[in-house]
Order: sequence, then C-alpha cells, then structure tokens
Amino acid sequence: MVEDPPQDAGDAEQEGAEDAVSAPLAGASAVVVAPRPEPEIESPAYDGPPLVVAVTGAASGMGERLVRRLAESQGVRRVLAIDERRGETKGVQWRVLDVRDPAVAERLAGVDVVVHLALDLGMESDPKARSAYNVRGTQTVITAAAAAGVHRVVLCTSAMVYGALADNEVPLAEDAPLRATEEATLVGDLLEIERLAARAPHVHPGLSVTVLRPAVVVGPGVDTVLTRHFEAPRLLVVAGSRPCWQFCHVDDLTAALEYAVLGLVEGEVTVGCDGWLEQEEVEQITGIRRMELPATLALGTAARLHRLGLTPAPAGDLAYTMYPWVVSGSRLHEAGWRPRYGNDQVLAELLTQVSGNHAVAGRRLSGKDAATSLGAAGATVALVGTAALVRRARKRRRG
Repeated sequence: MVEDPPQDAGDAEQEGAEDAVSAPLAGASAVVVAPRPEPEIESPAYDGPPLVVAVTGAASGMGERLVRRLAESQGVRRVLAIDERRGETKGVQWRVLDVRDPAVAERLAGVDVVVHLALDLGMESDPKARSAYNVRGTQTVITAAAAAGVHRVVLCTSAMVYGALADNEVPLAEDAPLRATEEATLVGDLLEIERLAARAPHVHPGLSVTVLRPAVVVGPGVDTVLTRHFEAPRLLVVAGSRPCWQFCHVDDLTAALEYAVLGLVEGEVTVGCDGWLEQEEVEQITGIRRMELPATLALGTAARLHRLGLTPAPAGDLAYTMYPWVVSGSRLHEAGWRPRYGNDQVLAELLTQVSGNHAVAGRRLSGKDAATSLGAAGATVALVGTAALVRRARKRRRG
C-alpha cells in the first residue's frame, strides 16, 4: 500500500493546479501538417572497397531497420546480423548469441565495421539489470571487435548526454562538453557508453569509434520518456524555462548510421531535424494546451512520484522538457546527409502514434499503473491530479 503524499507548502499550489488538470481541452486545435515524405533509400556516394558489416540488435527496432538498409547499400558487400533470436530480414547472415558472450569475437572474423545497437532502452526494465546489460554488452563488443581486427565500431547514444541546461548554446556543436548528470532515465548508461567509446582508441590502437547522438527519436515502436511527454492531458511547462524541441525520425537516423558505417562521418556525430520548435509552436501543432507550474512544485512532485515507486522516470527527466539541448548535425551536413523530415512533420507523426493513449488519460491520473505509463513530465501533471483526489478522499472520510 502506498502512503498518501506528504503535505507541504506546495499543497496550496497543487490545489490551484487541480482545475487545470481536470479541465477539458476546450479550444485546443491541432495544426494540420503536410504528410511526411517517402523515405529515400538511395545510399550516399561511396568509392571505397565494399565492406563487411556486423550489426548487433539486428532482429528488431533500429537494428532491424539498419540491416535492411545495409543489405541494399552499394558500399556493403555482406551484412552479419547478430541478436539473441533470428530476425525476419532476408539477404543477411544471422548469428544468434548474446552480445555479452566473449564468443562474439569469433563471429566477427573478417568484419570491417561493427554497429552496436543491442541496447535495453525499455522504461519498465529493472534499472540495475538494464545498466549491466548495456554497459557490459558495449564493453564486450568493443573488446571483441578489437580482437577480431575490426577497423571501426559505430555506437548510438543520445544528444541527452550534452545535458539540458539553461546556458546551453542553441544549437550545440558536436564537440560541446558532455554536461549531463545521471539523474535522468538511461542517461547514466549512455554516459558510461560514451566513456567506453572515448577510451577505446587508446586501449585498442587501430580501432576507431564513431558515436551518433540523435535528438528525440520518433518512429514506429519508439517509446521513451520524451515521447510519452505528449501523452499527458497538458503539456507541462516549468515557469521561467525555455523549452526547445528537436526531433529525429528513425528513417533519418538509419541513413545517418549508414554514413557512419561507410566512414563518411567520424568521431562524435549529432543527428536531428534542421532547427527546432519553440514551446508555442509545439502547442500550436499538437493542439494541447500547456499547464505552467513553478519549478519547485514540478520538480518536487516528480521526485516524490519517483520516490514512491509510481513511475520509473526520475525528476531529472524534467530538465529535458525545460531547457534546450538542440544539436547542429554539422558533421553529417558537411558529408552530404540531409534530414528527410522536418520537426513539425515528426511531431505530427508522434501525435498519431500516441493518439490511442489519450482516451485513457483520465484513468492514468489515479493509480500506479496509470502513473507508470506516463513520462516524468506527464507524471508530474498526473501527481498533481492524484494528490488532489487523495485530499478529496481524506476530506470525505473525515466528514
């Protein structure tokens, strides 16, 4: 049984916010955005020798998308697909094993490039088990690649590693310092992967590592704390903050990964739509009205929600909805890559993907299962409403 949230100075502000949570979305109207373009599958210009490429996590998600694209790439001679189960992609060679198994080195013989995408990014996963899998798997793959004579390893983290801070430049350059803390979901794992990537060329001379850092990734099957932000009944805005929203469609990320595979970009590489959306533009496109809360109330309630075990998303996630962490993508642009999608188109697609959850938004405001289904920003709104319902129930019992 979960105890009632403790009363504090924020209760008065919570009561004031109660009506904003329960009020209908009157007057909200979404902007109609042009349909997204059909993704182009043409490979970039490449005049080097055809490569043998291994992809981990190849049976689903981004790994599946990439092996399908690489199977058609003119610069790739053979694709080795590695996962714990055999996938559906044809025209590739499958190797079924756990990436934490040192035997993966034997399977990488003759491989030129390894793309490591076997990561557990599930919000409902046990945090300790998830971190152990992500870090150990990355470490094993890098070591195995070096032992097998692989020339290049490609990793994919997130632009979240730069941190979301009020004094961030807009946009951030690839070589901007990584100022994220480990207070947000999965960021601790991503920072450790970044550290492994930075050390690898020194520990394994002759091995180069390219790291892609995408903005908010959106596409079929993508479910993160940031995509869940748009399932909330209101878009939480922390008073005094300056949100800047930048997205990255999975098709654009897949194309960027191909550039990295072919060696057309190296080092640290950011990926995202051109430009960004201000909060007002987001509200206009989504048709979802804002709910503005003081920072102390928003962060405090999010922290209590996480502490009570009602959501896996800690309060640190709120920073990514408060402050800018927009990236330039300059290295990809210099190599000739261009995003096929704009921020408005990706956001419109995201709204379509999460639209089925709006009908149950009211139910999510009461109960553990509901709160768990929301991201930290949405969960803060949920907690305000839940706390109000708890107070009502207490008053009825006392009466």
